[in-house]
Amino acid sequence: MHASASIFQRLRNAGINPGDSEELRLQKSLLVFASGLVSIAAIGWLLIYWGLGPKLSTTLPFVLQVLVATNLLIYALSGNFAVFRFSQLAIFLFFPFIAQWAMGNFVTASGVILWGLLAPVGALLCAGPRESVPWLIAYLFLTLLTGMFDFLLADFIVTTPAPVPLKASMAFFALNFATISAIIWLLMRFAIVERQKARGELEDAHRQLRIEQGRSERLLLNILPHPVAQRLKDDDCTIADGFAEVTVMFADIVNFTELAADMTPQQVFGMLNRVFSQFDEMAERHGLEKIKTIGDAYMVAGGLNTELRDPCEAVAQLALDMRDWLAGAGARGANPIRVRIGIGTGPVVAGVVGKKKFIYDLWGDTVNLASRITGEGAPGSIQCDAATYARLRNRFNFDPPHIVPIKGKGTVVVHRLASRHELERDPPQTDGAQVASVSG
Repeated sequence: MHASASIFQRLRNAGINPGDSEELRLQKSLLVFASGLVSIAAIGWLLIYWGLGPKLSTTLPFVLQVLVATNLLIYALSGNFAVFRFSQLAIFLFFPFIAQWAMGNFVTASGVILWGLLAPVGALLCAGPRESVPWLIAYLFLTLLTGMFDFLLADFIVTTPAPVPLKASMAFFALNFATISAIIWLLMRFAIVERQKARGELEDAHRQLRIEQGRSERLLLNILPHPVAQRLKDDDCTIADGFAEVTVMFADIVNFTELAADMTPQQVFGMLNRVFSQFDEMAERHGLEKIKTIGDAYMVAGGLNTELRDPCEAVAQLALDMRDWLAGAGARGANPIRVRIGIGTGPVVAGVVGKKKFIYDLWGDTVNLASRITGEGAPGSIQCDAATYARLRNRFNFDPPHIVPIKGKGTVVVHRLASRHELERDPPQTDGAQVASVSG
């Protein structure tokens, strides 16, 4: 019972396997469909011949029905499509000629050899253009051969009463032409509809692929600068670049451990997400690259691309905007958020670290110095090294310099950024109703 169900299931699915290509699926479906149409036509011919009584033998359509059904059953058992395709096309090709030779000539057989056209057409649809050529040549050869013998033997054939009246013979001519034309049209229509369906599915898959590719690219650009992301996509190689002058900024939330002690994990995340999301928007407006967040610290760099006219100035303005935004927003909450900011300018090495969960990062004395002077600043202060001060002193106001001890570098002169010169100040910008506080 199980084996019988498996055979019918295979026939219902045209013997299609999950690993078959779309083209092979279509070929299998077409040949099984053609076999079904021929079987239906054979049953019709069998009934017509039967209805005519003893005038015509029902042997030929019955034999055709048995051959087609047996071949389908063998295919369902073996699953060998190549053998099934060859044998079924051979039946389509040779049986009509054998039938006509048995029945007499073109007239008495009502042009039954027209059914042989199913072989080259079926080969074209189920095997391909090149594979269909031998079947077409064989069909044309057998047609011409049959016509030649009918012509040469026409004067030697003893005239006998026709097994079928002439009117019935003409009707069979019409039926043969109509049926084979309908079968070929149905096969072509089936092939076109299935190919259009497959093309639509392929276009949908491409559309989904483009959507996913866009998401992946946006995600990659959220992790890496655009030029670096492009290089990583084009060539899977080590990415490490040296820059002669980059301005690096660290912003560290003051007393973060104490602030987070009385908060739930969700509240801590909400606080950091609001603050750092605002910093992200500010950095993007100024054309700067956010490098990473390290716990409660935020790292930005300017000068990694050539789009900015003055990266050092952009970083300084970002630092002032961050400080002022937090001061204004923090005044509305019970527990204000304040930051220490440190800025350093000089050479760095930048690159992508790792193969999995990679990160774009910066290294060098400039990075170390910016990080360490951040920790030495007072809450709300913006500490700058000497190189940064030298580039900004004509456009920004600084407090008097002071000396701070830095581990590994001794004493370092640090300048505290206060504000921008009034003549250099940009038109004021509003950030809407953005508020960042511990209580929020």
